Amino acid sequence: MNKVELISAVAEKAGMTKVDARKAIDAVLEVSKDELKKDGKIALVGFGTLSVLTRPARQGRNPRTGKTIKIAAKKIVKFKAAKDLLK
Repeated sequence: MNKVELISAVAEKAGMTKVDARKAIDAVLEVSKDELKKDGKIALVGFGTLSVLTRPARQGRNPRTGKTIKIAAKKIVKFKAAKDLLK
């Protein structure tokens, strides 16, 4: 499902226009991005939790040359599904 399909489904399910559904979804995504950029956590009961983790720097290997390279630390977003979602 892409964003357009999501907007249509939300509009139909909630009995609202597609314009209002788009505004609501855009607002949720914007708030979520802002919270995750602050290394926050978003917990949606019955759906799951989004959080930011820092992956530490590590040594890697170039598969073509076999040469050892340094991979920099970076932040990633982790999603942990709720138990109800997995049933």
